[in-house]
Amino acid sequence: MNLVPVLVTGLFAGGISCAAVQGGLLTGVITRQRAAVSAPRGLSRLGSDLAPVGGFLAGKLLSHTILGALLGVLGGVFALSIGLRTWLQIGAGVLIIVFGLAQLGVPGFRGIVIEPPASWLRTVRTGARLRTALAPGILGIATVLLPCGVTLSVAALALATGSPVEGAAIMAVFVLGTGPMFAVLGYAARLAATAWRGRLAMATGLVVVGMGLYTLNGGLELAGSPLSAGRIAAALGAGTPPADASASTMADGVQTVTVTARTGAYLPANIEARSGVPTTLVVETDRTQGCVRSLVVPSLNVQKILPTSGRVRIDLGVLAPGHLDYTCGMGMYSGRITII
Repeated sequence: MNLVPVLVTGLFAGGISCAAVQGGLLTGVITRQRAAVSAPRGLSRLGSDLAPVGGFLAGKLLSHTILGALLGVLGGVFALSIGLRTWLQIGAGVLIIVFGLAQLGVPGFRGIVIEPPASWLRTVRTGARLRTALAPGILGIATVLLPCGVTLSVAALALATGSPVEGAAIMAVFVLGTGPMFAVLGYAARLAATAWRGRLAMATGLVVVGMGLYTLNGGLELAGSPLSAGRIAAALGAGTPPADASASTMADGVQTVTVTARTGAYLPANIEARSGVPTTLVVETDRTQGCVRSLVVPSLNVQKILPTSGRVRIDLGVLAPGHLDYTCGMGMYSGRITII
C-alpha cells in the first residue's frame, strides 16, 4: 500500500481544510490555557506554546486510527465487491478534486463547505472550554466527530481496503500529514500571526486537485477504464514495457504465467502469453507488504488476498488474443498479460 499520496493529501489538503473546521477550537483552548498561567520565557515558552498542539494531535491520531481500523473491518466483513470498491475509490477522488477546486476559488465550487451537525459542534465546544492539561488531547479525540471534507474522502479509502491494519494505517498517516499545519496554527495562535495561510491557497489547491486526480485514476484503473492514465499511455505506445515471454511456460497442455508481487510492484510488468490454451496465473510473494497483496483482475471479476509469503494459483481459463490487465486493490499498481 502506497501511503505517500495519503501523507501528501494530509499535509496539504487535510492540513488546510481540517484547520478550517477544527482550527478555531484548537486556538481557543490554547488561548484559554495561556490566559490561565503566566507566560514563561525562552525555550520554556516555546515548549509551553507547542505542548497543547502535541496533545491535540495525539488525541486526533488515536481516535482516527481507531476509526480507520473500524472502517477496514467493516469493509472486510461486507467483502466489498470490485464494483463497490471501484466506485468508492472514484468517489473519493472526485470529492478531493471538488474540495481542491473550492480551495482555488473556482466559480461554482468556492461555496462548497462540509460542516458537521450543530449539535456536534456544541458538544466539542463545551470540551474546548476546559482548562485542564488534558483539554487539548480530549479535543483532539473529539475531532473524529468533526470531519472535514478531505477526511471523509480518506475515510472512504480506508473503508475500501477491507483491512483493519491498512485502514488504520491510512487514517494514521493522514493525521500525521495534518500535523505541521496544526503545529503552525497552534503556535500562530500564541503569536497572532495566521494571515500567511491565505497565501498558500493557490499552491495547496493545486496539490489537492493533483492528489484527487491520482486517487481518481486508481479507481479508473480498477474499473478497467480506457480513461485511466496507464491505458492512455499504453494506447500511445508509452508507459508499458515490452512483453516478457520468459515468465510463461507450457506443460501438459496447460500454460502457466508467473508473476512476482513485490512491495510496490508486479514483476514482470508485462508478460507475453499464448492464446487458445488453458492458462493458470501463479502469483508469488516473499515478505510482500501493502496494496499489492490485494490482487484484482477486473475483467474476470477476480479478487484475491495474497499471503505475505507463498504462491496463489488463479485459473484464467482459455485466453483470447488481446490484453488482460490486473491491479492492486487500490488501483495504484498494475500489470498486464499480452496475449498473442
